[in-house]
Amino acid sequence: MTERRLKPLLRILAGTALALVMITVLAGSVVRMSGSGMGCPDWPKCFGYYIPPTDVKTLTWEEGRSFKKGNMILRDERFLTAKSDFTSGSSFDADNWEVYTKHDYTVFNPVHTWIEYINRLIGALTGLPVLAFFLFSLPVIRKEPIITLLGASGLVLLGFVAWLGKLVVDGNLIPHSITYHMFGALGLVAVYAFLSGKLIDRGFHFQALRDNRILWLGAVCIVLILIQTAMGTEVREEVDRLLAAGDTSRDDLVDALPFIFKVHRSFSILVLAAVGLFSLWLIRTRTISAWPRVLAVLTVAEVLAGMGLAYLGMPAALQPVHLVFAVGAFALTVFLMVTYYKQTIPR
Repeated sequence: MTERRLKPLLRILAGTALALVMITVLAGSVVRMSGSGMGCPDWPKCFGYYIPPTDVKTLTWEEGRSFKKGNMILRDERFLTAKSDFTSGSSFDADNWEVYTKHDYTVFNPVHTWIEYINRLIGALTGLPVLAFFLFSLPVIRKEPIITLLGASGLVLLGFVAWLGKLVVDGNLIPHSITYHMFGALGLVAVYAFLSGKLIDRGFHFQALRDNRILWLGAVCIVLILIQTAMGTEVREEVDRLLAAGDTSRDDLVDALPFIFKVHRSFSILVLAAVGLFSLWLIRTRTISAWPRVLAVLTVAEVLAGMGLAYLGMPAALQPVHLVFAVGAFALTVFLMVTYYKQTIPR
């Protein structure tokens, strides 16, 4: 395939990968909002099945039933896994089973199971354009090695995020592991937002000479958004911990949260100011693109969703909305920086 035909294909694959990563972030947030993180207690299968159960009967021992190695049952308030393929006899034989020891979580909730399973399916689907992008980027490695290098980085990052997902499940949502998982996803967002900007059609969307102050401000915005996201994820883990303890209602969560919540809340003013100025400077370049305005709207919407969480008793439905707006602003800032650099003439 010629380079002329490859570029449009790579642009489509990068955009598809970015969209799917964003959907994965949303799905992951819904998992956390609904408390479905342990809906599948093992990884990569779910209760030892490729398609998870919908009824507890599947996880119940029965006479004359065929089990495959790794299939799980819930017995005596423990998860047991089949040691090998076998058909059960007239009585339960403990020699066919071993206790699942990676964690002590022993709950089956079919709704939680399928929310987590769909989240995993979306993550697996994301791997298709990521792998395809890397493979189709190989022919351009000599002329534009950055494209192939980033394609390889995206593939490695996706594997890293999947591995972190396994650690999160195996550790029964151990503290801070979800934060690391989130930053792995942000790395993927950055890679494919950068590639989408790099591969965009030529043509001056920004009708002005390049102003390096805009690029520096964009870099500051990215750092601020990352710091804000890190604090937000830590706050989210505190919310989960307080709710799991069972002695704090949602209406009382704000008062029970540690000092980092107040820092996170106040820090949003700085993020809003920086991203707003970045958007304004881009708009003043007489750009024919609407993306700077979209960035401003996303940032305001993210702050408003955060205010809703802070002053409306931490409604669960606002949590994924708040996160997706923040990640969207991050992706769009990276994209706009790359396109601005690429499509403007140096002074």
